[in-house]
Amino acid sequence: MKQILLIDGHPDDDRLTSSLVSSYRRGAQQAGYQVTLITVRDLAFEPNLRFGYKQRLELEPDLLAAIDAIKACDHMVWVHPVWWGGLPALLKGFIDRMFLPSIMFDYNAAKLGGMGWDGYLEGKTARIIATMDTPKMLYRLLYSAPSVNQLKKTTLEFCGVKPVKVTQFAPVKGSTQEARERWIKTVHELGTKGA
Repeated sequence: MKQILLIDGHPDDDRLTSSLVSSYRRGAQQAGYQVTLITVRDLAFEPNLRFGYKQRLELEPDLLAAIDAIKACDHMVWVHPVWWGGLPALLKGFIDRMFLPSIMFDYNAAKLGGMGWDGYLEGKTARIIATMDTPKMLYRLLYSAPSVNQLKKTTLEFCGVKPVKVTQFAPVKGSTQEARERWIKTVHELGTKGA
């Protein structure tokens, strides 16, 4: 049975993101997938990588459990808003604290002329579901989709996750109830496919 890890990266509840998370979860469970939910806002952890990579902070129990869930899943679904072109600070802190050498990857001096690495999440797939106010085409053409580059390319793919597919809903600001219901239905369908 496919193990799906659903990560709610919005720092507030009762938002469009919450509805998308619930819809995906219902669809996946109806299809028989095993779904684990991590709601980042409910975790107890220090989001600031205070010492960079010079000194590792002790990982809190919630982060240790999240690391185990990431390693145990077959497919990850990251649901988050895009703010100022990037990830919310809390979600970024969640990633900063866990995606560390010896946990999600390690450097490998034998690759790429000493600049290589080994990702420890090979064999896993992912989907990013993002909401934003910027129209999707403008986000790609004018800004080069920074949140996608950050989460997809320089985090998940760097650690071996492939493929990573992206679904974006925009613009949220000014969207109609009909549009939101359509987005929620789209996410439910993704859940039923485990995609």
